[in-house]
Amino acid sequence: MNIMNKSELIDQVAQKTNMPRKRAEAVVNVIFGSMADTLADDGRIEIRGFGSFVSRKYEEYQGRNPRTGETIYVAPKRLPFFKVGKELRDLVNT
Repeated sequence: MNIMNKSELIDQVAQKTNMPRKRAEAVVNVIFGSMADTLADDGRIEIRGFGSFVSRKYEEYQGRNPRTGETIYVAPKRLPFFKVGKELRDLVNT
């Protein structure tokens, strides 16, 4: 199983675009920062052929601490959600 981390992504961008690593790092950081800002503002990101990102809202609920069995309150929250696009799904399944 291969795992690509952010540093390896930056190296790939630098190598494939023939740009210095520092510049590639800035590009990747701007893209990720812009995506995070959009999701934080309740926006949607759609990259054709790749997928879409949305921020889903989850209401408050009562949970249970598995260690003690105590009932706990879980605050409402928003979490990012990714839905894979058809082209990426087909590429992965070939």
